[in-house]
Amino acid sequence: MPSPPHDALVQLFTDRPQLVTEILRDLMHVELPDTPLIQKEQHTFNTRISEDIEPDLIFTMGPRQSPLHVIIVEVQQGSGKNPLQLARYAAAAWLLLKLNVTVLVVCPKQSDADHYAQPIATGLNGYRFQAQTLGPRDIPAIVDPEEAAADLPLAVISVMAQGSDRKVIEAFATALNDTSDEHATKYYEYAYSMSGPEIRKILEEIMTSTAWPVYSPFAREHFGRGREEGRAEGREEGTAKEAAEAVLLVLASREFNVPDSIQAMIKSTKDLTQLHDWLIRAVAAPTLQDVFGEPAEQGKE
Repeated sequence: MPSPPHDALVQLFTDRPQLVTEILRDLMHVELPDTPLIQKEQHTFNTRISEDIEPDLIFTMGPRQSPLHVIIVEVQQGSGKNPLQLARYAAAAWLLLKLNVTVLVVCPKQSDADHYAQPIATGLNGYRFQAQTLGPRDIPAIVDPEEAAADLPLAVISVMAQGSDRKVIEAFATALNDTSDEHATKYYEYAYSMSGPEIRKILEEIMTSTAWPVYSPFAREHFGRGREEGRAEGREEGTAKEAAEAVLLVLASREFNVPDSIQAMIKSTKDLTQLHDWLIRAVAAPTLQDVFGEPAEQGKE
């Protein structure tokens, strides 16, 4: 079942498809066509609904009308998925597009990456499949702020995988402070939602320091000044109000058409943990239903 870390990773690649080719070429040394062009495609190969042939993301390299290569990205947070499905993804893409296919499996845990890196015996004579797997061992620890600023999406993944090294998070925070990238807030939220509890704790510690910038309105209130002030009677309601406004702001920035009933629900919520969960999902979730876990109008204005 999708989770905030899964959704954030998927959205990160959706926002910047070039990150996929950078990872494959520069980190994993996979040979790909010599083209900077890459675009996201429809994520199913079926003419009927089937979860079996629906990977997380599908990209094609080269001109859209005459693509050269297919890249399938699958985010896995455990080893429960049948590896044979990866071979099916590749076969389905090849049958449909008649192009060479690379399957990239992104795993926050190295044990899962090692699991999916094993060759897959498909049962089809002559077809033995092997995915490209990205785990923490393959992700560099980016400790230079300039290097982090030069590639913020990769720096986000570095925080996820190597954030136990405080220097990685400090470099990331400095890069956010210095960057002119309008998506700096989003990158912070991605890094937080993709990381484990220990790395989140370091992020929170840095955020509470006056020496570091805090980009998320909710994070600033909840993890910094708001956490302390919220303990006092009467302050917690104000903190929740700010958090609710942050959720609505993110939804508005993504051009979601939020029904009045959903807006009222957000504004009336006092549970900071719930508001934080909504905020993380709002950054990456493809639909309102994915944010709130209930039917909602999902159109965008």
